[in-house]
Amino acid sequence: MPTSRKGDGDLSPVAISAAGLRKSFGDKLVLDGIDLRVPAGSVFALLGPNGAGKTTAVKILSTLITADSGELRVGGHDVAVDPQAVRAAIGVTGQFSAVDGLITGEENMLLMADLHHLSKREGRRVAAQLLERFDLVDAARKPAQSYSGGMKRRLDLAMTLVGNPRIIFLDEPTTGLDPRSRHNMWGIIRELVSDGVTVFLTTQYLEEADELADRIAVLSDGKIAAQGTADELKRLIPGGHVRLRFSDPAAYRTAADVLREVTRDDEALSLSIPSDGSQRELRAILDWLDSTGIEADELTVHTPDLDDVFFALTGPANLPKQPEENVR
Repeated sequence: MPTSRKGDGDLSPVAISAAGLRKSFGDKLVLDGIDLRVPAGSVFALLGPNGAGKTTAVKILSTLITADSGELRVGGHDVAVDPQAVRAAIGVTGQFSAVDGLITGEENMLLMADLHHLSKREGRRVAAQLLERFDLVDAARKPAQSYSGGMKRRLDLAMTLVGNPRIIFLDEPTTGLDPRSRHNMWGIIRELVSDGVTVFLTTQYLEEADELADRIAVLSDGKIAAQGTADELKRLIPGGHVRLRFSDPAAYRTAADVLREVTRDDEALSLSIPSDGSQRELRAILDWLDSTGIEADELTVHTPDLDDVFFALTGPANLPKQPEENVR
């Protein structure tokens, strides 16, 4: 399997890679030469508005449709040359459940075991194990159409795991779920990754990407607008600041007079200092407060969240070009 450099001298396997991926439908260019590298055993989140091409990327990487051009490898296999080997290495859970509502949850699992050519004994063992893991034992012999939305999504993912894939594509897996069911699904995804599974996730829930993803790419107009960790992406957006609040009006006035480029709130006795929220800048502010003998009663760091990143990168306004290390 190819490797990716995480840090100096540190090479880790790459589970999924795409270079120059392009796809058009008629005269509509959906993916315009995107590049992605997903280290094994990590969660990679692909964000973008409706119609950005997220599902198209998943379908291409999981061999459901073909790319117009690009070099694509999944699980060490060339997607164009050996799609069957790719299919054997992956599991896919789409936006819409593949569960058959007319049969029971257990029967859905056994059907999937048959498709993976497991023996009846092995199929029953794997089905029972996964139904227990996903807390579906009590409902196993009930028609799947009677399941709640969260139960159907858990069953769908359990069916995906019958073949023990090491790479899983989850295309908006929590769409339509209530907050509790969504958090339950997050826990399942974390367990999978702790077992060494690689998860390629598309989602419109920015909190979901922030909670789960080791790396995030933002797709806009068929291109990757930015890529990096959640913290790296947040630092691309202006508006971060450190807020100092004072209870002593004299200390507040002294600090306001000495500091430059601050926003004052005379009523709240607070000052906002532009900052990217980095440890270096925070240490500089604390050192300055110590050197001047000024004591703030409260210091809070405010950084842009992924909502800010999403709207800035997918809206009409373009950000300045991000640093080279975040583009790769």
